[in-house]
Amino acid sequence: MKFSLYKMTRLSLLFFLVIQIFSCQNVEKEELSLKNAFENDFIIGTAVGVSEINGSNLLADKLIKKQFKVITPENDMKSEIIHPEWDKYDFEVSDKIIAFGENNNIDIVGHTLIWHSQLSPFISEDISSDSLRLFMENHINTVGGRYDGKVLGWDVVNEALNEDGTLRNSIFLQKLGKNYIKYAFEYANKATPNSELYYNDYNIEQPEKREGVIKLVKSIQDAGLRIDGVGIQAHWSINNLPLKEIEESIIAFSKLNVKVMFTELDLTVLPNPWELQGADVNQNFEGDPKMNPYVDGLPIEVEQKLAESYKSLFELFLKHSDKISRVSFWGVNDGQSWLNGWPINNRTNYPLLFDRDYKPKKAFYEVIQLKAKQ
Repeated sequence: MKFSLYKMTRLSLLFFLVIQIFSCQNVEKEELSLKNAFENDFIIGTAVGVSEINGSNLLADKLIKKQFKVITPENDMKSEIIHPEWDKYDFEVSDKIIAFGENNNIDIVGHTLIWHSQLSPFISEDISSDSLRLFMENHINTVGGRYDGKVLGWDVVNEALNEDGTLRNSIFLQKLGKNYIKYAFEYANKATPNSELYYNDYNIEQPEKREGVIKLVKSIQDAGLRIDGVGIQAHWSINNLPLKEIEESIIAFSKLNVKVMFTELDLTVLPNPWELQGADVNQNFEGDPKMNPYVDGLPIEVEQKLAESYKSLFELFLKHSDKISRVSFWGVNDGQSWLNGWPINNRTNYPLLFDRDYKPKKAFYEVIQLKAKQ
């Protein structure tokens, strides 16, 4: 009887230990967090809309708080929304975003002060040069000043360059000349001294456009104005990930003594119609099944390629973590990605680390595992 009792006690203890081991493993798996894994390397962020932060989407709310240290409003701080009329501003949504960040110890990046697209609706080609410059000054003073120090930084000017590195022929260039970028940073320097100031653009890892950014940053610095960082938007494809050019750009921009950020990261898995020659892709490929092949789910081999692409990218980020201050994904999950509607409407894309049910994908685990191996 003694022996049996002893044996049962040992078996009970063994069973208890096994349960504890599995419980710890499950807790460890549940607690995997991007912001915690990379906290000593760079901050991890995501873009959000009001539906993700207003309490109506509990899954998004939980995921954002667990995974991300910084959020960027995808649209709600653009001038068409926040400044609808010349003498009227609408801060209802932007104030909610700021409050969400303050209440949850999450930083905010303001996006964006000056951009040729999604402009305030009262801005048209008929506007005078003096009026456009006054709009810039008033807008930056009012919006930037309202959130001075409440946001980590501002994308002061967004997408001002052509692919060859020359200035885009925007309404700002047409009316105010090449110095409009300096005006924007001059006003921002005064209006928001306690927030960082950035230039943000896409494809600037490519050599010609990269040189345009270098020239632009130097011109701002030579004018005695503050510019704290360059944001590389990072809209890439798993089929053509430009790792060499990305690394060259990290090094080149860091030599300007500014922070390097990846601000709008996503990796499309879909065919790219823009690679085709001599076709109006917006018409010819609208609804074409060849351009939307994964409506019913992502094949295993494509999911694996996405995971490998993200792994390679974050290996590069970690290699240069001393130069990179932030990596922000452009969307919380696949279902909320803008790539479902661009460059062709109504497609099913899978460009992020979390699926449409807010669950981590294989790519998420490949990225997190990089830190476990260090």
